[in-house]
Amino acid sequence: MTDNESKQNSLKQLAKIAPIVRGLLAEPTGNQDIPYDPVILKSLTSKEAVDFAGSEKNTQAPEYPAPLTKEQGLPLFPEALDLNSPAEELRKKLSDAVSDYSTRHNSKPKIVCFRKIGILYVDRQDDASVLPLKNRVALVTGAAGAIGYGICCGLLEKGCHLVATDLPGKKLDSFTADLRQIAGDRVIGIPIDVTDEESVVHGLESVSLTWGGIDIVVVNAGIPLVSFLKDIDLDDFQRLEKVNVEGTFLTLREIARHFILQGTGGDVIVVSTKNVPSPGAGFGAYSATKAASHQLGRIASLELAQYDVRVNMVAPDAVFSEGKYKSGLWEEIGPSRMKARGLDENGLQEYYQGRNLLKAKITGRHVSNAVLFFATRQTPTTGATIPVDGGLPDATPR
Repeated sequence: MTDNESKQNSLKQLAKIAPIVRGLLAEPTGNQDIPYDPVILKSLTSKEAVDFAGSEKNTQAPEYPAPLTKEQGLPLFPEALDLNSPAEELRKKLSDAVSDYSTRHNSKPKIVCFRKIGILYVDRQDDASVLPLKNRVALVTGAAGAIGYGICCGLLEKGCHLVATDLPGKKLDSFTADLRQIAGDRVIGIPIDVTDEESVVHGLESVSLTWGGIDIVVVNAGIPLVSFLKDIDLDDFQRLEKVNVEGTFLTLREIARHFILQGTGGDVIVVSTKNVPSPGAGFGAYSATKAASHQLGRIASLELAQYDVRVNMVAPDAVFSEGKYKSGLWEEIGPSRMKARGLDENGLQEYYQGRNLLKAKITGRHVSNAVLFFATRQTPTTGATIPVDGGLPDATPR
């Protein structure tokens, strides 16, 4: 094995174990809706950190590897730990080690050292805020658009550490830079292609290495197509199926595994659409594949409730823009919709606003508010859908 292969293997092992450690270091709250206060768990994998993690005797050194300090307390050096063991076996041994440390020191460890691979440590924060999602890590797929921007801003305002994901490129880079202007180091951008299994797995591993784990996932990635069924090319239909269905499936599958490993519950919010209960002619491929995505969310709510993972949906009608970000969906399908109705861009937005009962312009922030209702656990709810459409009678039952 080359040095690079050895390094990559060590990182994968640390990414596997970080959510377990993060879950064990979370503090119970006694609140049945929000049972744990999580920590932000960072990793050190430099040569200095790996050397320090090699022996408990290194705690006698004058200094710990930066940015660690002795004020954080004695590190935990779990004994006899085979990192290639099954997850449940690792959890049991780590749980015993953390429990023993807590008994001896009357507190949980802030630094955990793993021989040959590195160090995990609790991030010390000067922020004394009591925001409801402080120290929670949220990941948003397909983030770099109007709805994604609204959702990301809302999550940041509630205190989240945010992972913005989208296809790699300037769009994601620029989007992440804009969010960092709002929240600084509480934002990272990670390229994820939701149709690529390896990309999804690697993306979640990257989050675990950065902040220890994930608490909230917003499944927002999706693409449209405007065409009558008789005219749809099979390749085009399969392109939608790949993103809207398989992308949702892969995201749900991998985050389910992650949440079970972490052991502190979690929240998934699937961005559905009003087209699920009320499909439109010429919008069959989108309506059908989003309905499949929605149904996967409902099934996940049934399967994951036993782990205190809640899965809910939000179903917006047309969102054209949020701030400077335009909807990728409407940039693609807007021209055909305008042509069909003889309207310009403003006229099309007025048409959609005028068709709902409240005559409301639906924004990315409205969608964000629905996401936050679930993410902040305002009610003990799973498997539910919040319409964000201003009231559309043909989209009932509501």
